Amino acid sequence: MLKALFGLAPQQQPDGSYAPSKLSLKIGVPDRSDYRPVAYTPYTGKRTKILVLCTEEKNMAMLNGKLFSTGNHPVETLVPMLHLASAGFEFEIVTPTGKPVVLETWAMPHTDEAVVGLHDKMAPSFQQPTPLQAIVDGFADAVDSYAAVYVPGGHGAMLGLPEDPRVDQLLRLAHEHGIFTITICHGPSAFLALTLSGQPFLYNGYKMAVFPDSGDKAAPKIGYLPGKVPWHMAEKLSALGVDIINSKMDDTCVVDRKLISGASPKAADALGKLAATTLLEQLT
Repeated sequence: MLKALFGLAPQQQPDGSYAPSKLSLKIGVPDRSDYRPVAYTPYTGKRTKILVLCTEEKNMAMLNGKLFSTGNHPVETLVPMLHLASAGFEFEIVTPTGKPVVLETWAMPHTDEAVVGLHDKMAPSFQQPTPLQAIVDGFADAVDSYAAVYVPGGHGAMLGLPEDPRVDQLLRLAHEHGIFTITICHGPSAFLALTLSGQPFLYNGYKMAVFPDSGDKAAPKIGYLPGKVPWHMAEKLSALGVDIINSKMDDTCVVDRKLISGASPKAADALGKLAATTLLEQLT
């Protein structure tokens, strides 16, 4: 009762899942993103395509059995894409089986014209993405057109992607061909798929910015999550040899070889600028 009174209770959705509490949305989900446009000199080479690997799953079971209404975070997904589009790159949206992309609609910055505009422009691709298997099967034929693989964040990245052997295949193919990988927040959860094949983990010894486990541990206290998450991403990545450089939910970003990563929604704008400038410098 007191949690409801003070806006701390997670908000139950029609399907029985829970969105974040009113207070946590007020604290952590602004009406506008931090996106600031940059006048890039657009890329004119042949590696124009960025594969955006998204989740198609919505509900994440907490340890208490309650379902968190999740997906890909819209700011983390769209703000870096705004920078990359301005830098001359285009996108192919991909999900594991070709089902529609799931976004955390409660996190959409509805007064942000740039973010909403790109979302509306990409809506057909979000509704009818390319199945991951088709990308893997056709990779050799299309490899010269790829600039990067982008794995956006949101807790939805923890659903399905870490257990999908096709994610392992895609990440290894990109790595073998010198194609950049970009990710943010919980997006690196997908990298756990690299343990499925028994081959060496690609990012052992890499510096990476990710969403800190401390954030997920604190989130139930303000009703952002309806319970404790079933596992902690940073802990698992650290055990695999990843050097996580941030401890806070901030705008930390880092480039290590062909991996570009950002820490949280607060890093979306900085990650977009870093990714765009890095690709322009490296691919020109």
